Amino acid sequence: MKLINLGFTKKLQQYCLDNSIDPNNVGRVIAEHKERYDVRTEKGVIIAEVTGKIIYEADDRSDFPGVGDWVVVRGEGDQHNIEKIFPRSSVLKRKAVSNPTGSQIIATNIDYGLIVQALNRDFNINRLERYVTICNDASIHPIVVLSKADLVYQDQLESAVQNAKERLNEVQVIATSAETRLGFRELENVIQKYKTYCLLGSSGVGKSTIINKLIGYERMKTNDIGSTTNKGRHTTTNRQLIVLGSGGILVDNPGLREVGVGDAEEGLESTFSHITELGKSCRFNDCKHVTEKGCAILDAIDSGDVDSSSYENYMRMQREVEHYQSSDLDRRQKGKALAKIVKDAKRFKKYKY
Repeated sequence: MKLINLGFTKKLQQYCLDNSIDPNNVGRVIAEHKERYDVRTEKGVIIAEVTGKIIYEADDRSDFPGVGDWVVVRGEGDQHNIEKIFPRSSVLKRKAVSNPTGSQIIATNIDYGLIVQALNRDFNINRLERYVTICNDASIHPIVVLSKADLVYQDQLESAVQNAKERLNEVQVIATSAETRLGFRELENVIQKYKTYCLLGSSGVGKSTIINKLIGYERMKTNDIGSTTNKGRHTTTNRQLIVLGSGGILVDNPGLREVGVGDAEEGLESTFSHITELGKSCRFNDCKHVTEKGCAILDAIDSGDVDSSSYENYMRMQREVEHYQSSDLDRRQKGKALAKIVKDAKRFKKYKY
């Protein structure tokens, strides 16, 4: 398989030229295990580990390879090392709500985020807005895929699609059914050759079934829906990158229980642009949009121009962003203080002896 089939761009080619990197040593991470990575190169799939240099220089987990990364890999036989990670065009990440100071890379170098929700049990517009926010923050184009349309009544389907379109503004919404193949022609048409798409959603919403339908055969194992919980029992155990016959590239990943927005301030402004733009017209520059007279957002809610549920979700995520930024600043200040203590201790030891 040629590198171009994995999404290798002219910009990446130029990076190789500028840094004297042999394309024969370049590959893309297609799966991540505990301490090893599957890297697809033009020669085939190579199992590799990171070098001690990458481990030593890493500040946190984001400095390690992720699925979708382009890397320089060298070695022979069964021993290969990832020596360098290319600059990323995008990083799709999320914060755990229960641990707002910690982050997790979902995938890198993604062009489109396919946000999947099941209409029969998982449909939640507030949650969709969270996914759209983390996509917008990473400059990734979001597309909403509502699955299992055959398991709801027609009026429920139409209502869900209409509500999603109204709340999510410009985001494309596609209703699908694996049983009837509803929406799959439209979904196939949005998947472009050499572009990378990441599937996002909870466990059991049908991400693997969608992949199987797009591939044309059952590559991803799925299980039946639980009769008592009405939830899918299948869970993808690790992220993996798959190249479709059409030329599109898919990244499947485990279902996400929590979708924290962390420091996604730019993504929040983009997702709720209709609200943030109104905020500029408020009477006071420091308006909190809560009880102030002359607040353009509150006036728009009263007049029906802004959905109150969307506003409440925006304010909830805004507080989340502020909490993360405050926690992050506190953590960095403590780190600086600790570094100063260590530095002073070394200086004291030097002069003492």
